[in-house]
Amino acid sequence: MLLGFKTELHPNNQQKTLLAKHAGVARHAYNWGLWLTKNILNHNFNNPDSKIKFPTAIDLHKLLVAMVKPQHSWYYEVSKCAPQYALRYLSEAWKRCFNKVASKGGASLSDQPKFKKKGKDDSFTLDGSISVGFNHIKLPRIGWVK
Repeated sequence: MLLGFKTELHPNNQQKTLLAKHAGVARHAYNWGLWLTKNILNHNFNNPDSKIKFPTAIDLHKLLVAMVKPQHSWYYEVSKCAPQYALRYLSEAWKRCFNKVASKGGASLSDQPKFKKKGKDDSFTLDGSISVGFNHIKLPRIGWVK
């Protein structure tokens, strides 16, 4: 069973734009989720009497759909998987950070997830109806890419 596949793509200009949009949406969702979770942690630290539940990846996605997507129409131009996986990876990063806190008795700032920058290791994850041809790959919302 094939679980993953890495290859070099040769997209045309239109596909390059779509790939950049997917990476941008994933980065924006990750950074927005990181901003929100850091604010929640600061609130819980400063107000121990009125703590807010730390959100899961699903909670973050529901908030993203309710609060961010209506303000940013470019979210609708890409696959729904890009922001979902970005928030899932953010949730996993926080779990790793919290596990280090529990095992070490404390974690430094370098253990916390960091904001992503444009142009530095831009990436996104897709799943679903991906087809592999002889020398083409069909990606959702992007089409056949060499």
